[in-house]
Amino acid sequence: MAQARLPSPLDPSSFSYIVGIDIGSQNCSGCVLKPDKSAVGKPFDFANAASGFRLLHEKLGSLHVPAEQILIGMEATSRYGEALFHYLEQQGYQLCLLHPAQTHHFAKRRGLRAKTDKLDAITIGHVLLSGEARVGYVPDELISSYRELVRLHTQLSDEIARYKNEIHALLQVLFPEFSQVFADPCRPTALAVLQRYPGAAAISTVSVQELTTLLQQLAPRNYGRQTAQQLIALAQSSVSPALAQRARSKSMQIVCDQLRHTRENLAQVEAEIEQLRQQDPASQRLSGVPEFGSKTLAVLRAELGDVARFQRMDQAVASAGLDLAIRTSGKWQGQPKLSKRGSGLLRRVLYLAAVRSVHMPTSTFGAYYRRLVARGLRKGSALVAVMRKMLIVAVHLLRTGEEYEPGKVASGCGG
Repeated sequence: MAQARLPSPLDPSSFSYIVGIDIGSQNCSGCVLKPDKSAVGKPFDFANAASGFRLLHEKLGSLHVPAEQILIGMEATSRYGEALFHYLEQQGYQLCLLHPAQTHHFAKRRGLRAKTDKLDAITIGHVLLSGEARVGYVPDELISSYRELVRLHTQLSDEIARYKNEIHALLQVLFPEFSQVFADPCRPTALAVLQRYPGAAAISTVSVQELTTLLQQLAPRNYGRQTAQQLIALAQSSVSPALAQRARSKSMQIVCDQLRHTRENLAQVEAEIEQLRQQDPASQRLSGVPEFGSKTLAVLRAELGDVARFQRMDQAVASAGLDLAIRTSGKWQGQPKLSKRGSGLLRRVLYLAAVRSVHMPTSTFGAYYRRLVARGLRKGSALVAVMRKMLIVAVHLLRTGEEYEPGKVASGCGG
């Protein structure tokens, strides 16, 4: 959905009424203010549902001014405020989506200690009245789809890593010798064996023929009777303790099953992301950068969104938290550090892409990194410089529609 355009800079005096709304999962709180900061009635609550939306619309209708003369502010609260935002947008109200940090810093600066939903709604209204409000970005259908899939992909990937770590830990007490046969216990064949026989105690009692049959069903070209005999022999002489064996075996079976299902779900998400990318010309342009893998491309599209909202390249850099923050007090001056505001996920994939470029002999970004190190820059700082350069290149390609040219990396790509 596209956000309604507001006067720039945001001028609260051009509206008849200012409305602050604090979003909750079940209920919302609202307050109505005039441009002179006087309140219109008391703060009120309404349900975060269709009935509550209609109640809010009726209340605002009683002000007897056109919807476009009412400025409504609310915080970006992931999915919780999306339905309300869309509803109010359809009714013709002027909307301002605020980053939670804006209201937090505003309340802190004013010395507000109490915090309730109604007070938060009032604070949001006063942020709008201050004239300091920065209108938040509301992604369209394509970017919203990227964000949904990318964040689910990240969540599933993290779950897979956690399940793998748990399997390795359980093997240390259930069958530490298992790795002598299967170097990676989380590969499909090893995982299926562990789910059927979760530990040395279970494998030591199975027949060679039964285990051989399972292995041949799973991977006939790689495993057979010899592997089965080796596993059983190791299980029968295993040093695994008998402590909580039944409970740990059940844990192993469940975690193996969880890992298998999560991998299947991740594959579905990756297929959806790939389908989305194939229908997105901007993503196709970014794919010309060899250092950008499939996940990096999707995250760049999800987190950068419409790059036309960045008037300067340093705004794009700041959106990823790759800008420098300097703290000073009197004569003391701290060392410049990354602000690390904005998208942590974007920084994460850019870091991995930068590291990957260092190990790619033909990478222009890798060559850029080596030049910086040769000039005396620390390796960590050089990696950050590569991350910034990658971000600038991506924004430039998205903004101009040009094809990627490695030779422009050194020149800054229009930044």
